[in-house]
Amino acid sequence: MSSSPQLRRRAEAAASKLPPLLARAEHLANTVLLGDHGRRRAGAGDDFWQYRPLQEGDSFRMIDWRRSAKSDAQYVRQREWQIAQSVSLWIDGSASMSYASDTSLAPKSDRAQVLALALSILLIRAGERVGLAGAELPPRRGDGQIWRLCEALLAPGDADYGTPEARAMIPRSRALFISDFMGDFAPVEQALAKAADRGVRGVLLQVLDPAEEAFPFQGRAIFESMGATLEHETRKANDLRDRYLERLADRKAALHRVAKATGWQAFTHLTNAPVQQALLWLYRAMEGGR
Repeated sequence: MSSSPQLRRRAEAAASKLPPLLARAEHLANTVLLGDHGRRRAGAGDDFWQYRPLQEGDSFRMIDWRRSAKSDAQYVRQREWQIAQSVSLWIDGSASMSYASDTSLAPKSDRAQVLALALSILLIRAGERVGLAGAELPPRRGDGQIWRLCEALLAPGDADYGTPEARAMIPRSRALFISDFMGDFAPVEQALAKAADRGVRGVLLQVLDPAEEAFPFQGRAIFESMGATLEHETRKANDLRDRYLERLADRKAALHRVAKATGWQAFTHLTNAPVQQALLWLYRAMEGGR
């Protein structure tokens, strides 16, 4: 087939980026102090964690009678949570994410990939399972999964704008969606509704180029989508600024609204901002979703 050489070149180009991406993600992950990773919580493990007073709704079978005999109160013996949590990732690989307004800035896709992989490294090395939303790469542990995630994150998409993936999510697990969220908003709402129905909590991370945030364009300009499916020409780009910024503010408000309604969190990160800052926020936000 005539497309085979082209597909091979794309695959080789993606493969050539894999070690640098992994090295950058490893370095970034090492900037975050793992500590105990917040994993000490009551659950179905075997290790003793703490005693707590008997509460309404507790079964009498939960009472530790030996500890309770030492006082007038009745106590429950709690064990440390040892069942690893599962985290599903959806990282927008659409053409829109390849935008960078300046050669000194990385494309949005690059920032999304390194953040997703660095967070995955932190979670997997803390004993958790991480995979991709959908059936392509289910959550698993181990360094081998980090390599598989790295390879999958570099696979290019075909669409102009990304559509969130919410299939095959494990009930009561966590999720991370990273995108510019510049496309149709209905699929975002639908994906979060599906996730909420399964008890999945998570984070929406909007990654934007600083030019998309500030709209610095003036005079004659041609705006074209990265996939070249949309085009708009104007003689006075500065006249569009107020309308554009208003629509961007509306989109951010919509992200926060749907996140709040479904128990998620939303955050916007610019590609000229420190990447460590974004990872630390993600790390804490994912912990808060337990």
